[in-house]
Amino acid sequence: MTRQMAADYAKENIRFNALCPGFIDTPFNRGFEVQMGGREKLEEHIAGAIPMGRFGTAEEIADGIVFLASDRSSFMTGHALPDIFSSDQLSIRRSDA
Repeated sequence: MTRQMAADYAKENIRFNALCPGFIDTPFNRGFEVQMGGREKLEEHIAGAIPMGRFGTAEEIADGIVFLASDRSSFMTGHALPDIFSSDQLSIRRSDA
C-alpha cells in the first residue's frame, strides 16, 4: 500500500513512507510479558531476537517519525522502515545471543 500510494502521488510531491516499530517498551507489552512468563523472559527473548539486544524507546520512534516528516527525507518515498527498529526482516542474528 505504501509503495502504491507513493507511486500515485509522487508527481504531486507527496511522499508516503511507513514506520514499523517492532518491540517498543510500552504498556502494550504486558500481554507479551504474561505469555512469555514475565518481564525477564521477554527481555531474554528480545536480547536474542533484536540486534541491539533491547527494546526500542518511544523517543527513538519519535526520532524516526521526525526524520520521515522532515526535508532530510525529501527524496524518499514508498519505503517502510522495519529494519531500523525491529528484527522482522532480519535473517542474520547476533552471534552472542
